[in-house]
Amino acid sequence: MTVNESTLSKLYGESAVSFQKSRYEAAVKSFEEIYGKQDNIRLFSAPGRTEVGGNHTDHNRGCVMAAAVGLDVIAVVVPCEDSVVSVKSEGFPEDVVDISDLEIKENEKNTSASLIRGVAAGFKNNGFNTCGFKAYTTSNVLKGSGLSSSAAFEVLIGTIFSHLCNDGKVSAVKIAQIAQYAENVYFGKPSGLMDQMASSVGGFITIDFKDTSEPVIESISYDFAASGYTLCIVDTKGNHADLTPEYAAIPTEMKSVAKFFGKNELRDITKEQLIDSIAEVRKACGDRAVARAFHFFDDNERVGYESAALRNSDINAFLKLVSESGNNSFKYLQNVFAVKAPEEQGLVMGLYMSEQILSGKGAVRVHGGGFAGTIQAFVPDDMVEKYSEAMEKLFGKGSCYKLYIRPVGGTEIK
Repeated sequence: MTVNESTLSKLYGESAVSFQKSRYEAAVKSFEEIYGKQDNIRLFSAPGRTEVGGNHTDHNRGCVMAAAVGLDVIAVVVPCEDSVVSVKSEGFPEDVVDISDLEIKENEKNTSASLIRGVAAGFKNNGFNTCGFKAYTTSNVLKGSGLSSSAAFEVLIGTIFSHLCNDGKVSAVKIAQIAQYAENVYFGKPSGLMDQMASSVGGFITIDFKDTSEPVIESISYDFAASGYTLCIVDTKGNHADLTPEYAAIPTEMKSVAKFFGKNELRDITKEQLIDSIAEVRKACGDRAVARAFHFFDDNERVGYESAALRNSDINAFLKLVSESGNNSFKYLQNVFAVKAPEEQGLVMGLYMSEQILSGKGAVRVHGGGFAGTIQAFVPDDMVEKYSEAMEKLFGKGSCYKLYIRPVGGTEIK
C-alpha cells in the first residue's frame, strides 16, 4: 500500500520522507508475514513527546509546555469481527487480549497487555465502542528516554479504537485521559496527564490542568526551526530498573504539603501560604516535600512566561527561563539521580558537560521524569555537531537526537 508523501512530510519533516516511506512499507510487510495479506489494512501513528516547560507539575494540576516529536509508534491494523485484540510489537511477544473481559489482571501489571485492556475499559466506561483488531507495531520512541514511549503506545491504541469503532469521533483530549487511566489503574504506574495529552493532541502547546476534566490547551505559534537553535535530547543510558518508587514519591510528597492545608493538590494553595507556615509544614511533611512544593510553584508560573516569550519571538528570554527551570529541578525537585543509587549520576554528567560545551549559550535541563534517562538541550545551530560529538563521546554513538516538532498527535495515516 502507498503512503502519501505529503502526509509523511507533515508528520516527520521533509528530510525524513524517504526513510519513513520505507519504514511504513517494511511494517506492512511484517504485518503480512504474521497475519497474512489483507485488503483492508489501515495505518496509525502516535508520537512521543518532549516536555519543554513544567517539570512534574501536571500531577498537581499545574501547567506544562510540551510538544509532539517526529519519533513515534506506528501500527498496521486490520479490524476483526470478534472481541480479541492481537498486537505484535517489533521485538516483543504478541499480546492477545480478549476485551470482552475488562477486569484488572494483577498478573498483567507492568505489561503492554494491561494497557490494551485498560484503554478498552476506559472507552467502555466513557460510553464509547470497542472492537477487535490485529496490529503490528514498530516504534522509534526510545524506551526510558523521557519521550514517553508508553504514552505513545497508549494513545496509539486509543486512536485505533476511535477510528475503527467510533468513526474517529473520540476527541484527542478524551483519548489522553483514557490512556492515563490505563497506565494508572491497569498498568500500575502513577503518572500525570502531560505525556498522554502531548502525544494525543500534537504540536507545540501549553496545557493547564487546573480542571483535569477540561484541561485548557493552547497552541503556540512559533517557528522554532527558524530560531537559530536545535532541540536535542540526549540519552544518558541510565538504568530505569525499579525507579517507580522514586517517581511516585514526587506527587505523593507534593500532595502531602497540599493536604497540610486541607487541599488535595498544590494548585489549590499558594507559595505565600507555604512560606507563612513553613516551620509547621517542615515538621509535618519533611524538608524534601517542602522543597518539591517550592519547585512546583516556581515551575508552574514559569510556563506562562516561557509561552509569552515564544509568542513574542523572544528566544533569549525563553532560553533563560529554560535554564532557570533546569536549575530549579536540580536543586528543589531533586530528580537528577536516584537516592538509592548515588553512584550512578549520568544526568548530572550530561548537564555539567553540556554547560561546559555551550559556555552560556542555549540552555540545558533535565528532561521528563528524571532520575535516569535524558537531558534536553537547546543548542545554537552552529554548535550542534560539536555538541552531538561530545555527548556521543560521553554516552555512546546514537545518544544525541535532534528532534522535529510534529504538528499532529495520534492519527490515522490516510
